Amino acid sequence: MRLSLTFTHSLEKIFHSHNAPQIDQINKLSGLSNEMISWQGVYCLHRADNETRRELSYRLEGSLAEYISVRQVQSVPSHFPCYAQTDENYLRTEPGLFPDPLMPLTEQRFFVANNYYGCLWLTYTPPSTPVPGGDCPLNLTLFDVISGEALASAALTLHIVPVELPPQTLLHTEWVHTDCLADYYRVPVFSPEYWLAVRNFVRCAVNSGVNMLLTPIFTPPLDTAVGGERTTVQLIGVQRSAQGYRFDFQRLAQWVDMAQEEGIEHFEIAPLFTQWGAAHAPKILVEIDGALCPLFGWHTDAHAQEYQQFLQALLPALTAWFRDRQLQQQVWFHISDEPTLENIAVYQRAVAALCPLLAGFRTFDALSDYAFYRQGLVETPVAATDHIDAFLEHQVPGLWAYYCCVQKTEVANRFFAQPSARNRILGIQLYLYNISGFLHWGFNFYNSGHSREKLNPYAVTDCRNAFPSGDAFVVYPGENLTPVESLRLRVLHQGLQDMRALQLLESLTDRHTVEALIEQELGMRITFKRYPHQAAPLLRLREAVNQRIEALI
Repeated sequence: MRLSLTFTHSLEKIFHSHNAPQIDQINKLSGLSNEMISWQGVYCLHRADNETRRELSYRLEGSLAEYISVRQVQSVPSHFPCYAQTDENYLRTEPGLFPDPLMPLTEQRFFVANNYYGCLWLTYTPPSTPVPGGDCPLNLTLFDVISGEALASAALTLHIVPVELPPQTLLHTEWVHTDCLADYYRVPVFSPEYWLAVRNFVRCAVNSGVNMLLTPIFTPPLDTAVGGERTTVQLIGVQRSAQGYRFDFQRLAQWVDMAQEEGIEHFEIAPLFTQWGAAHAPKILVEIDGALCPLFGWHTDAHAQEYQQFLQALLPALTAWFRDRQLQQQVWFHISDEPTLENIAVYQRAVAALCPLLAGFRTFDALSDYAFYRQGLVETPVAATDHIDAFLEHQVPGLWAYYCCVQKTEVANRFFAQPSARNRILGIQLYLYNISGFLHWGFNFYNSGHSREKLNPYAVTDCRNAFPSGDAFVVYPGENLTPVESLRLRVLHQGLQDMRALQLLESLTDRHTVEALIEQELGMRITFKRYPHQAAPLLRLREAVNQRIEALI
């Protein structure tokens, strides 16, 4: 029995295989004093007999050991890893098992599949009181549980630069789908268990750089089949009588309080019109004569008088409520998600109806065509990264960016099948182009395409062949109503930390110096479609940034 153990950086993906992966061994990492730092321990237990698995334990030693979590990278299946159209920057294009969830370890023990490579994911989370700067040696030892024998060890030095990353300026929303939490955990919406699950997932999002929260004043009309519906998570109570509408904001207040307690700063109001065209109303339950009924929904012409009168009653009351809580500058409204040129006239009608009712509040929508902004229909465009050039050329102020499954070639993304460097590069791109916000639709979407089925995301990762695995979620539902992070979420957050480090270096030098350093270390001028496909240049750049910062403080 022989166990190999090697430390490597966080941008490798170690597949479940007999074949040894080609990895870069590391023995030193650096980070700023308030920065999360991750790396991997790649192992393989070699045996000549037919034993299939072995239980190991670990011991981590060093002055920072108490601040380091050790999780096991596990594999999940993908039937649909990518579209037929790809580019050369994919790891694999065939269905199979892909490394993704970072599973917590009970009592520092875990099983390994003999003669297969796997890995542990180590993350240093800095304590609230900064540790002294300098070198901090660490040693990881793996033991056989049965015999107690030490089988392998690996050493690494963490170098802490004694200065903090500046606060994140990027606005960042990853859509938390609370109906999926209620469905997966089988808890009633608005039960104590529901609120606890939502709080836990929001906390995880905040710890990963999310500072804006999708707020379901009504059940979000997102990825829902025409005529279908999702589990109701409507926060606003609505009553209708002969005197008109009355609104109850008690649950909305509970939502806002919870979110702010967990560190959310901005609130993104779910769209008031259906997706892909703004033709219908979202599902809205209204109490009439003591009974709840879906007064509005797919059966509603969103531009007919009844729904327009409803909005004319709702929005003044809602915006007044937000003003009373001094949230006017922190609340953002959507009109309709992802409108296209084919339905620009309908979208224009929706804008004309809503904007007078939202005076003083911000609006934004995800879109691909510059025409919507040119015609004044979108105040703050959230541009698809593969169509962002037109917005950049016109120097749109306050520009946001997003990607989803459609952005499958050339640009950054986070599919299972793509290398982690393609995920992490986003932070550098957002810095270089002064992007104000980033939006993604899938923090925890656990339904099939168009929400026809409720799924187990450990078993079905591609929404029943609807979206490439990795598009719909970056966390898994874990035990005790808590999320299990994916390696993709950790890598995404590393990219956001890169952005903050670049901003810090700029504050110590100037913009030109930082841009020149990026181009020098990455070997090219970076655009949203042009960037190095390997991990080494990104890691080299970040190390150079840390060294420059340390020399200047």
